[in-house]
Amino acid sequence: MWRAGESRYGPLVPSSAPPPPAPEEQTLPLTEAERLEREAARRSLRARLTRGPVLRAVGRADTAGMRWVRGLARSRRATAAVRSYSHLGEHGALWIVLGLGGVALDARRRREWATGLAGIGVAYAVNTSLKQVARRPRPDFPDLPPLIPTPGPLSFPSSHSASSAAALVGFAGLVPTAPLAVAASTMAISRVHLGVHYPSDIVVGASLGVLVARGVARALEQ
Repeated sequence: MWRAGESRYGPLVPSSAPPPPAPEEQTLPLTEAERLEREAARRSLRARLTRGPVLRAVGRADTAGMRWVRGLARSRRATAAVRSYSHLGEHGALWIVLGLGGVALDARRRREWATGLAGIGVAYAVNTSLKQVARRPRPDFPDLPPLIPTPGPLSFPSSHSASSAAALVGFAGLVPTAPLAVAASTMAISRVHLGVHYPSDIVVGASLGVLVARGVARALEQ
């Protein structure tokens, strides 16, 4: 027998009563074995990427390039001059000042100067984002110590190189080509001489700066 308010199948529930809430889905935590397996997979992939024959060859070329560039200017006076010039390129400052000066003083070509500035800013932002992904540490060789402090520990790609290449593209036709090319390339190479970037950081950073500056200019023309 069953009591009042019950049926033979259980308690009677009025049809107007809302259904009981469904239990919330819960994400089960990883077991220790699963966590170790994932970590081992990440390390294995990282090892394959960093120890492959291509990147080993790049590493050897980077080291040889750093030694060669460092040997080009061995005097304290030359190194001091390189250091002072390189400081001007922090966060693209030299090129931003040049672009702002053009915007302020060259009313006829103000739009072109502003487009060049936009390319530099976007190139710097993209380069900084890629650094956080690549997370390549700066060079660390006992016989090639860094000769200048840096704002961060990450090396790849070079922000100096990216912003300088973007300036070379963005200010083309606004500034005499030869002096601008010398200034931009010297800025980029100075980072290798000072021991804070590998040559491959410079090459990739410059390529990135060119591509981004051209893309920004094309987008703003539409």
